[in-house]
Amino acid sequence: MSRFEGKRILITGGTSGIGLATALRIVEEGGEVGVTGRSQDHLNEAGKKLPSGSLVLRNDASSAEEAKQLAEAVGEKMGKLDGLYLNAGYGAFKEVGQHDTDFFDQMMNTNVRGPLLHMDLLKDNITDGGAVLLTSSVAAYLGQAPGAVYGASKASMAVFARSFSSALAPRQIRVNSIAPGPIETNFFDTAVDDEEQKKEMTEQIRSQVPLGRFGKAEEVAAVASFLLSDDASYVTGSEYVVDGGMTKR
Repeated sequence: MSRFEGKRILITGGTSGIGLATALRIVEEGGEVGVTGRSQDHLNEAGKKLPSGSLVLRNDASSAEEAKQLAEAVGEKMGKLDGLYLNAGYGAFKEVGQHDTDFFDQMMNTNVRGPLLHMDLLKDNITDGGAVLLTSSVAAYLGQAPGAVYGASKASMAVFARSFSSALAPRQIRVNSIAPGPIETNFFDTAVDDEEQKKEMTEQIRSQVPLGRFGKAEEVAAVASFLLSDDASYVTGSEYVVDGGMTKR
């Protein structure tokens, strides 16, 4: 299968987890990818797994200045993009009564302002007829007590997808969002500090999934690559939930 033959895709937050799995899937199908991330260890690992010459760039999605630097680097090293996957983000949780402005600002700057600025600065790099994908989360629908700010930040991705899809429709650029459920990545390593709390949260979440397990990054990547490919040529403004049935009605 070579759905991405001759195509160039940029994936923010593409050096680990779902982002990296999607990048590898695209490469397997003939595409060229660029990825960004913050962790040097993840950047090094992605550099080993991706083809030589791939753009592997350190970039902090929460930084307005680094958003401009990313746009300049993409223009210089990749040129026109056939696809843009705005996947960079992070999760953290606090109970009601424990929130502070630093927590709120960091979450919103990374998960909301980052994709917004990246879209603004990179939209002209996307070829007419291309595709954009944003990463939301089922946290937007679950109403978990400690997930108010994280869920709100991710709910905005579905709103962005619908709004951007209207704005870019005249150029035949499709924009969609994908909402993963519990996936086997390093998400909980960064989102929850306490090991006992992490174990309890993991088991509680698993018990809510009808398929009885966490998903794999590659399973989300399969849906992401579909939405970025021409196979989804009549899909725009939509959100695809990949959660093992966790939020089924």
